[in-house]
Amino acid sequence: MRTIFIFHGTGAGPEWNWFPWMKTELENLGCRVFVPKFPTPEGESLAAWLTVFEEYRKYINEESILIGHSKGGLFLLRLLERLEKPVHAAFFVGAPIGIPPIKFMVHDEKFAIGFTFNWQKIKSNAQEIFVYHSDNDPYVCLANGQELAKHLGVNLTFIPNAGHLNAESGYTKFPQLRQQLEKLL
Repeated sequence: MRTIFIFHGTGAGPEWNWFPWMKTELENLGCRVFVPKFPTPEGESLAAWLTVFEEYRKYINEESILIGHSKGGLFLLRLLERLEKPVHAAFFVGAPIGIPPIKFMVHDEKFAIGFTFNWQKIKSNAQEIFVYHSDNDPYVCLANGQELAKHLGVNLTFIPNAGHLNAESGYTKFPQLRQQLEKLL
């Protein structure tokens, strides 16, 4: 059984945005889907999120697919730096990597340890990588998605006028992401 993780961002949780819809869609395709609840915004730190993730670590293997939205994408970068073996795929949606403007830059910078990344380790720990971003994201500017895709050696999946690809922007469903995931299954 394929295991898929969806990591939420700051001030969000498992019941936000397109996460519940995607979880149901993927479970209907026979996948086991986890959407861990991380402490946010109170108690939000990389150490705290890694602690929460420990109970799920046993489900990570070469068939796993990991999806990070917003700060969940930052968490995914840090997780890929720490894995012993590669996962099947990693998806980054509206993820900040330190290029201003970022609405919550001060919080993200602490979480991201100054936005320095081991790109080679990250790339080697995901067999396939996808980056999604929009041009009118009010929280994380498009340059973050462009640079992330460049560092990871992949094409950016650009979605015009989609905001932060969250419920606030009308994304309670995310068919384009679901379609790409289904191709991997």
